[in-house]
Amino acid sequence: MLNRNDPCICGSGKKYKKCCLPRHESNPSLLSLQQRSGKHTSPVGPTPGEIDQLATLFNARHYAALEQRAKLLLNQFSDSGFTWKLFGVSLYMQGKDALPAFQKAAQLLPGDAEIHFNLGIAQRNSGQLNDAVASYGRALAIKPDYAEAHSNLGNVLKDLGQLEDAVASYQRALRLKPDDLIAQGNLLSCHNYANEYSASMGLEDAQRFGELAARNARPYSAWPNFPDPTRDLKVGLVSGDLREHAAGFFVEGVLKILASNASSRLKFFAYPSDSRIDSVTERIKACCSGWHSAVGLSDESLAQKIRSDGIDILIDLSGHTAYNRLPMFAWKPAPVQVSWLGYFATTGVTAIDYLIADPWTLPETEETYFTEKIWRLPETRLCFTPPNFNVAVNPLPALARGHITFGCFNNLAKMNDAVVAVWSRILSAVPNSQLFLKANQLAESSVRNNVVERFAAHSVDIGQLILEGPDAREKYLAAYHRVDIALDPFPYPGGATSIEALWMGVPVLTLAGDRFLSRQGVGLLMNARLPEWIALNPTDYVARAEFHAGNLGKLATLRNNLRSQVLASPILNAQRFARHFESALCDMWARWCHP
Repeated sequence: MLNRNDPCICGSGKKYKKCCLPRHESNPSLLSLQQRSGKHTSPVGPTPGEIDQLATLFNARHYAALEQRAKLLLNQFSDSGFTWKLFGVSLYMQGKDALPAFQKAAQLLPGDAEIHFNLGIAQRNSGQLNDAVASYGRALAIKPDYAEAHSNLGNVLKDLGQLEDAVASYQRALRLKPDDLIAQGNLLSCHNYANEYSASMGLEDAQRFGELAARNARPYSAWPNFPDPTRDLKVGLVSGDLREHAAGFFVEGVLKILASNASSRLKFFAYPSDSRIDSVTERIKACCSGWHSAVGLSDESLAQKIRSDGIDILIDLSGHTAYNRLPMFAWKPAPVQVSWLGYFATTGVTAIDYLIADPWTLPETEETYFTEKIWRLPETRLCFTPPNFNVAVNPLPALARGHITFGCFNNLAKMNDAVVAVWSRILSAVPNSQLFLKANQLAESSVRNNVVERFAAHSVDIGQLILEGPDAREKYLAAYHRVDIALDPFPYPGGATSIEALWMGVPVLTLAGDRFLSRQGVGLLMNARLPEWIALNPTDYVARAEFHAGNLGKLATLRNNLRSQVLASPILNAQRFARHFESALCDMWARWCHP
């Protein structure tokens, strides 16, 4: 489905809510372009009345019916760029491969900016990042003031690690549409990858987002929820990641414990903002008392639904990441609202009361940079669900290979220039060592070439690099069989990626930052009883990497025991975490009942 905050693929510039297919009367250039192409006689495609019927199907989310109607229209208008565009929309909204349809539409209507925009979304979703950049460039050449295209171009540039250019694209989008919440959220998210972005700047940008969200909302100030601190509670979860995704893996085990515990006071209701479903979705759904899709609902409609469901505590699991519904939280549909799990900074939405942290990740001195009140769980804010299949931990690969292999399987966008410089120092300090990078972006040859060039600038030979694209999860985890030590990027460290490495017996070297985002690795490693793997500064980071790489016997012993060690730790002990989590939510509720 749609990637990070991409506006709707229909070209309306809206993200799901109140979205419609382009109408001839609101897109006259589409009809005139078809006429100029010389490929059509009258009629050139669906009539305005038919377009209205198609829009009704789209707004009702009847995407399969829309697809069937588009196929019928293609039998009549096989050379209609608009009809191919329509067909692509119907496929994409079902999670099907829409790329060929949009490519055909672009061939037939090369002057249609929206088609190139749609093609860019589909290409990014397929991992064709440079092609997506080109498509957005064509859209902007046709329509320079296309704010949504500037914003989406920023997403692809961020994926490519071109953070400065990405920020510039988001800023151009905001100059064109200062009230664009999507672009503002994208800008916030992108800044987290860069070292130069201060906490005070992050707060200012988040507050700007919060002000825009509040401006579009009519928040509730009273609720029918009975203020009894001892009663059972309805807890709502809003997320687009209740599936095979890091957030899904963190939520699944905890919900299973709480749903199976007869004494639990919490009943969960999910409001998924993405329609994709997989086995993780089904297991999470089985733990919920209610499951109501938020896809296609406006902020107002979703807020009304949540309020009518009597939700006592509403939890945002996304922050400023894909499929978030943060603007809806500004409506304040539940008496208590919480940010947890999916984001590592303030949301800026003042209607969200609390942000869940822990003693390790959020220093008290940093609380001033949050619009939410900080609520700390006693050990960890994160508890991961172990994979439901077994990939055995293998012996330390360095013993057989004769050299250390460092690895990082995080999103390549986290590998900023400072990270490349420090990792290059490590490769220079540890003789014959290699660095194994595995990321979605590395499926594209141009990205691999760029990574090689970035390390070559620090005198790292291509032979020291192993670069691989994505794999299915089981094969992805098995790739740790080739890694001796995992390197955490900074200031944006790993979360699920780090726990998966530990579960595979691979220790993670992290750099302790001074704020919430950059201390996630500290929280994980302290709870896993691995404090010696936390570096205090870049020089210490290099020194610790060299020290651990030089102690193969100790490293081999740690590898043999690490899985059992982390399974017994708070970061994988769902039973233990669930008690703390339930207690926190009940205490939040009690505080609302008796402020």
